[in-house]
Amino acid sequence: MKKSFLSIVFTGTFLLLNLSIATAQNKTNEVQVSIDLVNINNDRVAVTVMPPKIKTNETTFYLPKIVPGTYSEDDYGRYIDNLKAYDAKGKELVIAKMDENSWVIKEAKSLAKVTYLVNDTYDSESGSEFGKGDIFSPAGTNIAEGLNFVINTHGFVGYFKDLKELPYRLSITKPTNLFGATSMIDLDKSESIDVFTASRYAELVDHPIMYNNPNYTTFMVDDMEIILSVYSPKGAFKAEDLKPTMEKMMKAQKKFLGKVNSTKKYAILLYLSDYETSDAKGYGALEHNTSTTVVFPEAMPAEQLEQSLVDVVSHEFFHIVTPLSVHSKEIHYFDFNTPKMSQHLWMYEGITEYFANLFQVNQGLITEDDFYERMAGKITNSKRYDETMPFTKMSAEVLKKQYKDAYLNVYEKGALIGMCLDIQLRESSNGERGILDLMQKLSKEFGDAKPFDDSELFDKIVSLTYPEIRTFLTTYVAGSTPLPYDEFFGKMGVTQTKIQIPGNVFLKGQTPYITVNPSTKEIIVLPGIELNSFMKSLGLQGGDIILAINDTAYNLDNIYDMIIGSMSWQENDPITFKIKREDKEITLKGTVQIPMDEVDGYQATDDSKKTIREAWLKG
Repeated sequence: MKKSFLSIVFTGTFLLLNLSIATAQNKTNEVQVSIDLVNINNDRVAVTVMPPKIKTNETTFYLPKIVPGTYSEDDYGRYIDNLKAYDAKGKELVIAKMDENSWVIKEAKSLAKVTYLVNDTYDSESGSEFGKGDIFSPAGTNIAEGLNFVINTHGFVGYFKDLKELPYRLSITKPTNLFGATSMIDLDKSESIDVFTASRYAELVDHPIMYNNPNYTTFMVDDMEIILSVYSPKGAFKAEDLKPTMEKMMKAQKKFLGKVNSTKKYAILLYLSDYETSDAKGYGALEHNTSTTVVFPEAMPAEQLEQSLVDVVSHEFFHIVTPLSVHSKEIHYFDFNTPKMSQHLWMYEGITEYFANLFQVNQGLITEDDFYERMAGKITNSKRYDETMPFTKMSAEVLKKQYKDAYLNVYEKGALIGMCLDIQLRESSNGERGILDLMQKLSKEFGDAKPFDDSELFDKIVSLTYPEIRTFLTTYVAGSTPLPYDEFFGKMGVTQTKIQIPGNVFLKGQTPYITVNPSTKEIIVLPGIELNSFMKSLGLQGGDIILAINDTAYNLDNIYDMIIGSMSWQENDPITFKIKREDKEITLKGTVQIPMDEVDGYQATDDSKKTIREAWLKG
């Protein structure tokens, strides 16, 4: 890439300055880190970490095995190359790699710096949402020289044994055309260097940064500044276009939360991946206390992207309640390499997911029927897991093989636990108090600097609420009794029924109507199955090979684009399929007929409970 003369001068000056610093021992009582985003080494980024003077004969340097919010062992050390240690005179010290994530450094009293190269994770993803060995993309890293850097700091910066609680100073050399979006404050105002500080390692890794050509916007929600930064490789989306939806959503969230939130700046970092290349494929988001990283495919239709952002960003934003304001010692003093997990994922993730849906009906972003439909979907999804598995047990043991596969249930049954607890609180208080009131009280009791003991949370909740809440917690959260959803819905005058919801033209629930011939990459309508009404009306038959839709050719390489694109089709839109049937190409023309799926759902039927129901959903 062509760089201006001044840019080269500034970059060279910084590197010389950094070199001179690195040859002298760090005299401060902080860990100093430099990251070079200008001089990329074979798609790897150079990192230098300088500790203060170490008083022991040897020390251990770590990259995280696991980070908060992922609940999976990801081994970030496997992305590190050429790790070396030096004294103040540039002499290389003896190191021994102990495992995937740790290096023992001898003669540590003379240690001046550790250097290494970081590979990114996006290039190595397998393509499945949670592929074997893959790091979930929002927790991963990207290195696209001159274009984009996703700096989840836990993937770039390590820590020394017994020094995690020291302050960190992070200096990043960057191309002058790239803007670094983060909730941290840049202490250096030059175009080529960003400088950030953190009170300890846990705070540093809680603040991701995304660099790319400026595509960002800001807005205020009361006294909180929001920054939305977007990386869209093909230029399909602009931050300004997404701003109205995000602004409306976050104002509604702030109104819903009331006095719980005291965050002054919040960053939304949206990375849109190119599905056709070696790129991020684990879609979703990862929470941080004052920001969230989000990954979605760039091929998503605008309307679907906006709704997905509302759903996932609202979830991540609600984490400012828990675990930011309400969390256990296991979270507060998180061990990145030998973690002890908390029992209370039902609260950290479950109540958060429940809030992300409740606030939308509370603030009029979705209807009551929409809310019931979402909860019904979670009930269906939760039944794929063991309903008798105690949630506290699963949570505490989530890293073990027998519980790991149940983790995703925190977004299904975890949210339903939150809903049923909310309903119980409303019934016990005659509609006056709900789960938001409980979380406000817990936040006031603890706050971000005062963690609770894991074993004492239930006692604290009961002391703030009602005796029957202990029965609920011990029976349905710590116990093995499945939640009786119909019983809880009935308390609010809501009963189970069958409802019709729009389906997908290529999928019926989790069952596809199409398959792929891996040798030819051709997309084939499955033979021998009952096709949906749309396929029948168009004239498709089992065994047909789909060549193109509306003049866009499709095969295995872009089948995801085809399925995602179909989600934005509108009823009665004209549609053209080019197919191959018995070696003859045929063009089928018709209109879109969205198939309807009949599923279990819920509806409000008892008007005598309308007051308490409105307190639940609108109070």
